[in-house]
Amino acid sequence: MGKLYETEERAKRAFLVSLAAGKAGVEEASGAELRRLAETLGLAIAGHETIRVRDRQPKFGMGSGKAAELAETAAELEADCLVFDWDLSPSQQRNWEELAGIPVVDRQELIIRIFAERAGTREAELQVKLAELSYFLPRLTHKYIDLSRQRGGRYGTRGGGETRLETDRRKIERRIQRLEKELEEVRKQRQLRRRQRERQGLPVCAIVGYTNAGKSSLLNALSGADVPVEDKLFATLDAATRRFEPEPGMAALLTDTVGFIRRLPHSLIKAFRSTLEEAALADLLIHVLDASEPDIESCFETTLSVLRELGAEDIPIITVLNKIDRVTALPSAAEPAAGTEAVSPIEALLQRFPGSAALSAKNGTGLEELKIRIAAALRKTLTAGIPISTTDIHGQNGQNRYDSM
Repeated sequence: MGKLYETEERAKRAFLVSLAAGKAGVEEASGAELRRLAETLGLAIAGHETIRVRDRQPKFGMGSGKAAELAETAAELEADCLVFDWDLSPSQQRNWEELAGIPVVDRQELIIRIFAERAGTREAELQVKLAELSYFLPRLTHKYIDLSRQRGGRYGTRGGGETRLETDRRKIERRIQRLEKELEEVRKQRQLRRRQRERQGLPVCAIVGYTNAGKSSLLNALSGADVPVEDKLFATLDAATRRFEPEPGMAALLTDTVGFIRRLPHSLIKAFRSTLEEAALADLLIHVLDASEPDIESCFETTLSVLRELGAEDIPIITVLNKIDRVTALPSAAEPAAGTEAVSPIEALLQRFPGSAALSAKNGTGLEELKIRIAAALRKTLTAGIPISTTDIHGQNGQNRYDSM
């Protein structure tokens, strides 16, 4: 009988490195997010270390002794790559690869690669490719990681099977220019579709929020749509718009948008600007938060930061606390002060985010209340031509900048 060989390729092993900063709960949430990002890309976690860096030297972003220690640990764990939870400069990335002998991935590249795997339409593919080439242009000597085909060497060696980006700078720059022209055409087509919707006279509500907060699930629950829903980071990269009725006789458009994340690479924000404009041009934003997320405060601030970068900070917002069916404990930021009366986890969150709507898009709890609030907000806009009377991101009355247009 012939010898049997295993044909299924094992998942590549990643050694993750996070920076310790802030409260313990925040650090834990940040480390868990890094693990989820790596697993979303199909990596197996060989190990994960959280470090404190006191001496930020330019060569490695830390002292050379600590860098050598991490490289040695990666070798002992037989890791195929090093993954850092912060951005590395091109020179730092090259230095780390020379030291460890294996590919090195920073947070920016990790997210870009996930976007590349998730892109399902021509527009998304163009957007991701533009971000990818912009990232790799100054990194032509970086080991262009094809994790499905290569494995690096041991600590202190160059490693076998090393591959490089096989396109020279001029060729990449020409392709970037072509992609920008193609995306400009896509943007014009999107603007045309948007004008067609505007001629229908329907107000637009955009669903925004942190990745995997349940935005697509909420779109489906409110509109009866069947947009694919996955319990994964960045499951949605394309804006999906559906018609819905917050109350009988009132019609509006509901748009799902790409999820945000801490330190979303600027190249992705730039590439996805035409898609993200759906939020910037909406009449009302529905900000979805995962109520079960331990670091909900950071998710909240991250979304507001991206909205500010898009110029959407003045659009009225209804905050939604989704997944209340998963809430079992108080997030650290919502814990009551000493000497105050104890409250339930949901009540604590509602106190932290006053005026928000608590619901579960999965089982339908709280959806009717949200519809009533959306209808009331839109009714004031449609009948009185005044700003929607909700709370904006600064906790003051929102000003709709489209009322005077």
